Amino acid sequence: MLSSFYQGIWRAAVHTLRTSRGTPRCRFLSTCDGHPVGLADADTIFALSSGHGRCGVAVIRASGPASVAALRCMAGLTRSLPAPRTALLRSITDPRSKEVLDRGLVLWFPAPHSFTGEDSVEFHIHGGPAVITAVLQALGSVPGMRPAEAGEFTRRAFQAGKLGLTEVEGLGDLIHAETEAQRRQAFRQMSGDLGRLYQDWSLKLKRCLAHVEAFIDFSEDELIEDGVLSQVDRWVCDLQAEMERHLKDERRGERLRSGVQVVIAGAANAGKSSLLNTLCQRPAAIVSPIAGTTRDVVETALDIGGFPVLLSDTAGLRDSADLVEREGVRRARERVEQADLTLMVVDCAHLPSDAQQAAAFLQGHLRSILPSQEQPDAVCPADRSLLVLNKIDLLPQEQRQKLDGELSRVSGLPPVCLISCHTNEGLQDFLAALHSSVKTLCGDPLSGAPTLTQARHRAHLQQCFAALAQYQRYRDIDLALAAEGVRLGLTSLGRITGRVGVEEILDIIFKDFCIGK
Repeated sequence: MLSSFYQGIWRAAVHTLRTSRGTPRCRFLSTCDGHPVGLADADTIFALSSGHGRCGVAVIRASGPASVAALRCMAGLTRSLPAPRTALLRSITDPRSKEVLDRGLVLWFPAPHSFTGEDSVEFHIHGGPAVITAVLQALGSVPGMRPAEAGEFTRRAFQAGKLGLTEVEGLGDLIHAETEAQRRQAFRQMSGDLGRLYQDWSLKLKRCLAHVEAFIDFSEDELIEDGVLSQVDRWVCDLQAEMERHLKDERRGERLRSGVQVVIAGAANAGKSSLLNTLCQRPAAIVSPIAGTTRDVVETALDIGGFPVLLSDTAGLRDSADLVEREGVRRARERVEQADLTLMVVDCAHLPSDAQQAAAFLQGHLRSILPSQEQPDAVCPADRSLLVLNKIDLLPQEQRQKLDGELSRVSGLPPVCLISCHTNEGLQDFLAALHSSVKTLCGDPLSGAPTLTQARHRAHLQQCFAALAQYQRYRDIDLALAAEGVRLGLTSLGRITGRVGVEEILDIIFKDFCIGK
């Protein structure tokens, strides 16, 4: 029984809630043994936070003012709560029927020292579907508790200031990371490296804006020292140079996040589908001696030395009267245009027997298939491709050596790999070359300054860069317009970090999270 002293406090609190103006947000929670154990807010959420499916242990998380009351009610803690962040073994009961649903660990995370910044609890239970369903249904029966929406826990952490927007995106990438390099990049972003860089730029722009506006307001009163605008000019130029270097990253971070687009291309019956099957170690594509077997694009995801690769097998590039095959060739050329890396597969049996003539043939063959790079700063075709000479098991050993030696002396050719998909000869050297190319395209996620990982970051940074150009354009014409350029740049940076103008993008960012995260 509650003492008369505490019962008096409880009645007074309830009377205050009932008589306060407006609709009260709190109400009684279900009781344990007939006694109230707390108040529940209508906005307390719960969800399964571990993966779905059968597992040894499942974690169910609840966050909000009613979470402590739910812990008391379902874990039988009528007197005292466990020490914060300390696991306690308890029987988990249904608050309505008092049936024991499971026996597991419970933890309490008092506000503000929790992931969401709110009072939070966790139930570590056995991971069978029936156990999980029973505990979730029991939580749903507690007044004030409701199932969480997708990403709602993380959204609350963001709104409580526990995570910045770039850190939230890093957490989402970490959850979806499938390779080691993706994990490293996502963890670095979640740790705040990228957010700190943009926040530092925001602070610099705030200082620039403060100096410009002070000059506009007080320069006529001679309260501003000479050289203030010259100092702002230097700051803006330095910041533009930093942003330009940051933007000229050849999209390494975005490529690592989404996967390197690697396309297998070449003439019909060169062994492209055999190479795909060899790399993914399963019969992903149909292989036959009939030329033109592959008509459509066949895709498979691979992990090449910790880097994500989306490998595409394409139709053989040749002229054909068949309408279906012509469409396949068109799609193949389109994929080559879009590829980050092209694996040019050539049948060794079709090469000229003379090594020098073979080198000239390959150069022409390469130019006919790879797209021309019109932009001056684009990666040259040789850096975007590997030349794969397949079926070397059909060549005499002496001819192989002459061919290999001659091709190594030819400039303008991409790295050449001699392999046999039939015998796996040369496969390890090819995989090493492929890994090296993919690593160059993605970069090292742990070295140097943090890289751009989202297309929206790039768009906002480009807007910020253009706004700073407005400052320089109007600096000597209209200082108010110049100041507006700095202000627009600051707003663009704020949209990246989540400081200003982010409501329209929050739903897009959080919708990809799992329900319990």
